[in-house]
Amino acid sequence: MKPTNPIFTGLPTTIFEVMSRLAVETGAINLGQGFPDVDGPEVIRRAAADALMAGPNQYPSMMGIEDLRQAVAETNKRFYGLDVDWRSEVMVTSGATEAIADAIIGLVAPGDEVVLIEPLYDCYLPIVRQAGGIPKLVRITPPHWTLDPDALAAAFSDRTKAILINTPMNPAGKVFTRDELQLIADLCIKHDAYVIADEVYEHLVYDGRTHVSPMQLPGMRDRVVRIGSAGKTFSLTAWKIGYITAAPHLLAPIAKVHQFVTFTTPPDLQKGVAAGLRLGDDYFRDFATGLAAKRDRLSAGLADLGFEVLKSEGTYFVTTDTGPLGIADDKEACLKMTREAGVAAVPVSAFYASNPPSTYIRFCFCKKDEVLDTALERLRTWLRRAA
Repeated sequence: MKPTNPIFTGLPTTIFEVMSRLAVETGAINLGQGFPDVDGPEVIRRAAADALMAGPNQYPSMMGIEDLRQAVAETNKRFYGLDVDWRSEVMVTSGATEAIADAIIGLVAPGDEVVLIEPLYDCYLPIVRQAGGIPKLVRITPPHWTLDPDALAAAFSDRTKAILINTPMNPAGKVFTRDELQLIADLCIKHDAYVIADEVYEHLVYDGRTHVSPMQLPGMRDRVVRIGSAGKTFSLTAWKIGYITAAPHLLAPIAKVHQFVTFTTPPDLQKGVAAGLRLGDDYFRDFATGLAAKRDRLSAGLADLGFEVLKSEGTYFVTTDTGPLGIADDKEACLKMTREAGVAAVPVSAFYASNPPSTYIRFCFCKKDEVLDTALERLRTWLRRAA
């Protein structure tokens, strides 16, 4: 029989799904996949439920309901000082992953080069390849996650169409600084390239840091496609509501892709997210403060068990070495830890295309305190038995 698409044929199941399935099979505590174990604010869920019952429940505009697009524009002004026209510069998608796919397929033509920074979220590479793009990989590595300006510059050329950057960054927990983003902006201006900015963790930034969007930098307003996620911002990951902010000349081709991928997104959920984006500053402040406390709780417990815990500046995640596990291969360590200790995590090597660092593990801390404490106790008991 004729072969199927080689880009996806044989592509392994995402590591998040693999570890989540294993956690279910073994009864392990799942600190692998990045989702909270509590639902988001009731006011948001209630607004969605009311909209579902009140209707209409027919196709909304493929660009998204007006209320949510207006709320996204308001949020851009509120947090980043960006003046955005909700009519021509905002679109709602069925999750941020769809937004990423729409942006890549809409902007990248066969033969275009796309700069990607490893470690990278697992959908980036196959979507770039499916679009006919040529990936140019720049690597940052644990424990310091330092971006090498020379390596970054070497990845750019006049064939560069775009760079895809995730800030705050999964799995590194790195929040790119304004200076680092300025390096990227300068190269984009020099080579006439775009930025696809995956900013789904924009409100999960800790210790007094400030999230900077590449769209805020001089000369970048019309070069950046900014992607946000209600799932991450409001702990409602199953809703799959994403949103894109981009200048009209960029959003137009992206919208054409969206038109033929999902076309539209449930209007009741959009209504709920619009209510969420208009919550007071106290929600966003308390949300970040609460997650930072969970990060510190898990980090302190892991350090007490002998793990080297790397600094997490943002996201849901903290990275450690495999230290006390006594296993040099992070994938093997995660599988063994899930099966024997009853705690699931994700190997950081899964976020690299080739020749990855192989001794680091990503733990997710957006869980109830008692869940984190139970996970730590399971690890402690297991390590004592193995000693």
